[in-house]
Amino acid sequence: MREQLARFFTALAYFTRLPVPAWVAWSPERLARTAAYLPLVGWVVGLAGAAALYALAQMLPASLAVILSMALTVRLTGALHEDGFADACDGLGGGWDKAQILAIMKDSHIGSYGAIGIVLMLLAKAAALVELAGVSPGTAAVALLVAHPLSRLAAAAVLHALPYARRDDSSKAAALAQCLSRGELLLAGLCGLLPAIVLLAPLQALSALALAALVTLWLARLFLRRLGGHTGDLLGAVQQAAELACYVGIVAVSR
Repeated sequence: MREQLARFFTALAYFTRLPVPAWVAWSPERLARTAAYLPLVGWVVGLAGAAALYALAQMLPASLAVILSMALTVRLTGALHEDGFADACDGLGGGWDKAQILAIMKDSHIGSYGAIGIVLMLLAKAAALVELAGVSPGTAAVALLVAHPLSRLAAAAVLHALPYARRDDSSKAAALAQCLSRGELLLAGLCGLLPAIVLLAPLQALSALALAALVTLWLARLFLRRLGGHTGDLLGAVQQAAELACYVGIVAVSR
C-alpha cells in the first residue's frame, strides 16, 4: 500500500505543481508506473476547480467564476497539458512527415497553429462551462469533477494502446511510455469512469462518455497514421480534447 501511495504522490508531483510528502523519494522506475494514477490526479485538479467555481459563483458572474476556476486548474498543473496541446497543433498542422512533426513539437517556440489552437480550446471550454453554470453553478462544478479524471483516463488509454513515437529518450515523457498492467488498467478505468457514473444523470453520462471516447479514438488513429505512436505532447492534446468533449456532451443534453 505504501508503494501505491508513493506512486500516486509521484504522479501528483509530475503532473501538477502541488507539494508532496518529503518521504516520497523521486525515482524514474516509480515514475514509469504512474500513468495509472493520471485519473486520480484528475480528481485532485477537478475538485480544486469545482470548489473554486462553485464558491466564486456565489459572489461573481458565472463567466468570471468559470474563467478564474480555469486559471486555477491551469496554475495547479503548470499548463502541462495545454502546452502539449499547443505543441501538437503546431506539429500536426505544420509538419509534413514524422521527423518534421517531431522536430516542431520539440521546439519550445509556439507557432500560429499552436497559438490559435490553444486560444480556441480555452474559449470553447470556457463557453461550455458558462453554459452549464447558467443551468446552475453546481452543474458546472460537477462537469469539472467528471471531465478532469475522464480526460486523463483517455490520455492513459492512448499511452497504453499506442507505441512511443520517438526513437530516443530525450522527451520528458519517455519514462512514462510503458503499457499498463491489467491491475493498473482497472485502477485507471475505475478512477476515470466513477465520477461520471456517480455524479451525472444517465443521459449526461452516456453523452459525455460517448463523445470523449469518439474524440480519443479519432486522435489515436490520427497519431498512429501520422507518427506511428504517441508522445507526451500528443497525450496532452488527448487530455485537452477529451476534457472539452466531456463538457460538450454534458451541455448537449442539459439545455
